[in-house]
Amino acid sequence: MTLAPLKFDSLHVGFPVVQAALSGYSDWPMRVIARRSGASYTICEVMLDKFVAEVNHRNKNRRFLHVTDEEHPVGGQLMGADPENFAPAAKRLVESGFDVIDINFGCPVKKVLGRCRGGFHLSQPDVALEIVARVREAVPAEVPVTVKMRCGIDDSSESRDNFYEIFDGAYDLGAAAITVHGRTVLQRYDGPSNWDLLREIKQHAGERVVLGSGDLFAAQDCLDMMRITGVDGVTVARGAIGNPWIFAQARALTAGDPLPDPPSLFEQREVIAEHYRLADEVYGADMCCARMRKFGIKYARLHPQHIEVRDAFVKIRNPGQWQEVLAKWYAEDLSGVYPTADEVGTPGAQGKAPLPAASSTTEPGGSLA
Repeated sequence: MTLAPLKFDSLHVGFPVVQAALSGYSDWPMRVIARRSGASYTICEVMLDKFVAEVNHRNKNRRFLHVTDEEHPVGGQLMGADPENFAPAAKRLVESGFDVIDINFGCPVKKVLGRCRGGFHLSQPDVALEIVARVREAVPAEVPVTVKMRCGIDDSSESRDNFYEIFDGAYDLGAAAITVHGRTVLQRYDGPSNWDLLREIKQHAGERVVLGSGDLFAAQDCLDMMRITGVDGVTVARGAIGNPWIFAQARALTAGDPLPDPPSLFEQREVIAEHYRLADEVYGADMCCARMRKFGIKYARLHPQHIEVRDAFVKIRNPGQWQEVLAKWYAEDLSGVYPTADEVGTPGAQGKAPLPAASSTTEPGGSLA
């Protein structure tokens, strides 16, 4: 399968399978691991506009703005209610080193909607487009502005009209690309992502850049979405948590090679240990272990004894226990396994980590796809 390289205006991204913004997950360590594993582009976990504008370099929360050279290009995603707050936040993200500003109009979490953020904006095109205009005006012309949307609030004709008003209007205001998740806001993650609708949206968009999102849990899913819908690229969300190898696997399939074997336990151990080391670097020993536990639970899905390994990661409370889990369960270089779609995609499924607790900076579930 021949895939055209992905571009956001003049910014070259390359291979069109990228890592989505993942609230509570896509921090600097996860993004670095994804890039090293074949992702051409990653997006930071969604951040509240007011938080970004107010955080300072001495604040412990400055880690949310941490960007390093090997990440580029990397996107920063904003969410908020008041259009006036988006411009200063967007400027701050650019100053911090983010190459792309992504605007979240997709979050379906009830708490977020109740505060008129995320997917709520799909019900008010005038406000949504004012946000796009303010962000586009605030950042330098060479910095692409992109938008993440769902395909409407619900399945009503009014919602559909609002979607296309925002979709077309965002491009008219200078958006370089729009990512569409193939579910409505009210659907949350229930039922399959509507790839037929994604195909319709891409046909409507013509040459404008559209990325698809939703139900991408394996490398073949990514290629299938592009082939079936015609979208220019895809953003992998839940399917990338604890499985950064999905990007290299998608590259292999695109090159005409067979699907690579799942990573062996030694390969998994090496990546898990490096992920932990990066997390320790940015969070410190006290925070690192708790932060990494949910990642360990996700990585466990690739272990042939995934239930036992998941339970071992769940019980970790200190760095020593983390090392004990790796020493016990990854001591022999056995073949890994591919996680089932049910394990990856179904909330509460066996082997799936709980969503992160609510945060004043990133809002849970802000961009899971």
